[in-house]
Amino acid sequence: MLVAVLVFGPDKLPDLAKQAGRMVRQVRKFADAARDELREELGPEYADLELRDLDPRTIVRKHIIEAMNDEDTDTTRPKRRGLRPLKDDELPPYDLEAT
Repeated sequence: MLVAVLVFGPDKLPDLAKQAGRMVRQVRKFADAARDELREELGPEYADLELRDLDPRTIVRKHIIEAMNDEDTDTTRPKRRGLRPLKDDELPPYDLEAT
């Protein structure tokens, strides 16, 4: 804010804030229109589609969480034997030949 006051001056700052607010509203309106058009084109099965769902990080995170949940509920695979939580003073196993 201090830089904006020094660069633009206190007289122009309210006008710049109004312009920034209009620009944000316009961008939001464009994003909503794009989302609605995308939903309409994809059909009713994508009615709950959000644009943030198209972010690659969100997609990867969602699939990793689903895979972890599936692994927890999968009863067809044998459970790993010998794995247990470490005690507070216990060190993890260390294999000199493997490292």
